[in-house]
Amino acid sequence: MTAPATVEESTGFTHRQILTILSGLMLGMLLAALDQTIVSTAIRTIADDLDGYSMQAWATTAYLITATLATPLYGKLSDMFGRKPFFMAAITIFVVGSLLCTIAQSMYELAAFRAFQGLGAGGLMSLALTILGDIVSPRERAKYQGYFLAVFGTSSVIGPVLGGVLAGQDTILGVSGWRWVFLVNVPIGLIALGVVSKVLKLPKRPHSTDRVDWWGVLVLAIGLVPLLIVAEQGREWGWGSGRSLLCYVIGVLGVIGFVLVEKAMRDKALIPLRMFANKTFALGVVISVVVGSAMFGGISLLPQYLQVVRGSSPTLAGLQMLPMVLGMMTGSVVSGQLISRTGRYRIFPLIGATMLTLGLFLLHFVNADSPLWLAMIFMACTGFGLGNLMQPLTIAVQNALPPKDMGVSTAAATFFRQIGGTMGVAVFLSILFAQLTPNISSEMKAAATDPAFQHAVVEAANSSNPADAALAKGLLAQDTSAASGVLKDSSIVQQLNPVLARPFQVGFAESMSTVFLFVAGLALLGLILVLFWKEVPLRTVGGIEAAKDAAAKGDAAANGAGPDVVERTGLLTAGGEMLSPSEDALDVLANSANGTAGSTNGARSGGASSA
Repeated sequence: MTAPATVEESTGFTHRQILTILSGLMLGMLLAALDQTIVSTAIRTIADDLDGYSMQAWATTAYLITATLATPLYGKLSDMFGRKPFFMAAITIFVVGSLLCTIAQSMYELAAFRAFQGLGAGGLMSLALTILGDIVSPRERAKYQGYFLAVFGTSSVIGPVLGGVLAGQDTILGVSGWRWVFLVNVPIGLIALGVVSKVLKLPKRPHSTDRVDWWGVLVLAIGLVPLLIVAEQGREWGWGSGRSLLCYVIGVLGVIGFVLVEKAMRDKALIPLRMFANKTFALGVVISVVVGSAMFGGISLLPQYLQVVRGSSPTLAGLQMLPMVLGMMTGSVVSGQLISRTGRYRIFPLIGATMLTLGLFLLHFVNADSPLWLAMIFMACTGFGLGNLMQPLTIAVQNALPPKDMGVSTAAATFFRQIGGTMGVAVFLSILFAQLTPNISSEMKAAATDPAFQHAVVEAANSSNPADAALAKGLLAQDTSAASGVLKDSSIVQQLNPVLARPFQVGFAESMSTVFLFVAGLALLGLILVLFWKEVPLRTVGGIEAAKDAAAKGDAAANGAGPDVVERTGLLTAGGEMLSPSEDALDVLANSANGTAGSTNGARSGGASSA
């Protein structure tokens, strides 16, 4: 086993320079990660204030559509014209979008401004990971990517807490509390913009003369928008409704059209199809989709369990998710350090997929009477699995393709993981709500025979608590709509008398148990796929250094140096891995090239004399 190169040798940057650049990248990623969790907690308050309760899903859908569509475009454009301008543009668009959301006067305006904000969000995460790939080798990258997961994990705890606090205030400094949910992005974004502008010093690359694949963008939008819309709205519309079927048809035709356009565009394509000929990349993308579905599907259920079944507020539920975050960070740090030291990564996706499957399967056994500490242990197990899985997955996909494809490969992996997550949440929440009605109805029938429940219903009919009174009067009149009203607004469960809330809590817990079983099954599929995933030796230089070495190799070949000479210079290992050449190696290369040229000239002279 060869000793790992020093940071300076493998990256061309000192450890301090990398950390300085990393600070700007993490601020950019914090914007996107924090925004998602803050808004999800506050969206109900926002919708009520803007008189658009039924429109609240569209604010999320609009953001999701533009962020997902923009992700591969940022990757391709950054490969063509450089990373820094597009990363700064993404931050700027996101900050402007946040300001616009702050002044929204209706849900229609908010949805439009969230769509604009999503155009910036699409570049924040993928470009941060791409830039890290440029400056740090895959082997060293494992250590630094742990910082990104720490940001993601921290935001998942701080976001719900901060969102709950801000949305709970009538006004702050004369501005409505919920508007600060978006306004808080502005100072963070401005700081990120300043830091990135100052510290992100990347070598200039020549601008590509290739034309941008705008046809690919257009056809991708035609295919993706209807599918994302039906994923978000299908449960309300009905999966077999006319609107849903129309979305399926347009979406499938759009995806087929996108594949045909990309095939015609070849290397100029938004997502070049040649990348999928690489088995490591192709299987990595499939694993990303499956893991994204399991991850977001599982994570979306946990706040539901904590709030509906445990009775926690959104703020408290965010804090109770801390074990999962700590598990994720621990898994990421441990795997990152070991990958950096050994240069091997295959074992970690195996451990991660196994722990993820185990954690989700154990959550299947959590019910309404389970102690909270037990659920937290299972959350920690799930988080530890994600920490061991997500980081090596990104590194392997980046490492599988040439450095010139760093942007598009990273963006593609992020893009497909987002698609998987969107579909996973849609499917699993649909399964949840399909189970809720029969499970709660069954629990209500069983509770109706309980004298304590009957007494609580009679007393609640005259209660000053409007939630208790509405439910009790409906039950006494045998009106089932009273119970279905609770299903539409699950926060009502927390307002009910504990005796009246019990059937709903048990019904929710049983429904979630079924869904966790499905999610665990999907995670098991991910584990099986990982078993067939072959390890590719990690490059020991970053993308920028690898590009320089590739250019040096090309010059050597042009000067007549044979493959054995190129290998002896340290440009290639026997396995074809690009390495950083030493000064001595370059001298050998130069002398060899001169010798080859001299021999060629001598041969020509001899031939002329003979003639």
